Amino acid sequence: MKKLFSAVFLFLLVQAVKGQELYNMTLPASTIPKGTLGVRLFNESYDEDGLIRKITVLKLMYGVTPKLTLTLSGVGSDYHSLYLPVDFILHNHSGKGPEVSANVPAAVPYPYIFAGSDLYAQYRIYSSDGQNSHFRMAAYGEASYLRIASHLAEPELLTHNSGVGAGLISTYLKSHFAATLTIGGILPFEYSGNSYDQYGGIYPVTFKYGNAATCDLALGYLLFPRHYKNYKQSNINLYLEFLGKTYGAAEVTQQDGVITDKVPNTISILKSGSYMEIYPGVQWIIQSSLRVDVSVGMPLVNYSYLHNYPVYYLGLQRYFSFKKHSVDKSE
Repeated sequence: MKKLFSAVFLFLLVQAVKGQELYNMTLPASTIPKGTLGVRLFNESYDEDGLIRKITVLKLMYGVTPKLTLTLSGVGSDYHSLYLPVDFILHNHSGKGPEVSANVPAAVPYPYIFAGSDLYAQYRIYSSDGQNSHFRMAAYGEASYLRIASHLAEPELLTHNSGVGAGLISTYLKSHFAATLTIGGILPFEYSGNSYDQYGGIYPVTFKYGNAATCDLALGYLLFPRHYKNYKQSNINLYLEFLGKTYGAAEVTQQDGVITDKVPNTISILKSGSYMEIYPGVQWIIQSSLRVDVSVGMPLVNYSYLHNYPVYYLGLQRYFSFKKHSVDKSE
């Protein structure tokens, strides 16, 4: 029993010391220790012409081995409906052929529904540890199933699209500072469903989203405490996270053929694009096991059509250790 308490104490202390790499928006290359469960709840919201859009995600993260972490997520959202927006594609019934548009009125309320789920796996492939420092690399893979209908070319797993993704994460930590670079790709699945025009007509539509490449840089700094005495000390960490993405154009096919080419170039939500956002944030870690995260997202270079700005992010997370184990310094 004494060894168990010692192991738990060391684990909590290790998590506190590494607090500056437990970023709000992104993940470090470090994995959760074997037999440890992390429960994370976060909410993302923004104002769309007076209507507050929101997404809530519950994550269950488990350390399968010292190097492998699995995460299962459930998503609730009112960002999209189960169907494409009414009048997303307009039609001309005068016999002159289809009249194409991308009419997506702002501030149309959608019901808050269970949107779907996501499975994420992360495996640490390299570790180099020194005194008060380490460098780690991890590979990740992700598969998402969402039953909602996104009407944007830009894909986003977990919150907007079904699909798969993979990438590499590199983290360097030195004393109070940590930096993480994440490079990955997204292959979204197409959406097939009905589009309703302005006359009540029903038209089968297939929406192929653009593939995407992502590049994120996260910087973290441990502000308090300057020196650790025990695991009960609170942590205050400051973050600056840069989230970048480039993606291809959408291809929309109606029952009478591909119609995307007929859409005017002014319809930006169906075109290819690239951007970078910046998320300054703060984190409070209480007794090394409870995290409270707050971030605000703003456009830095161009902008995303997935949301308006600013984007507000609030997260809560707690760790539970169930397995008797010694603490691996590489964890």
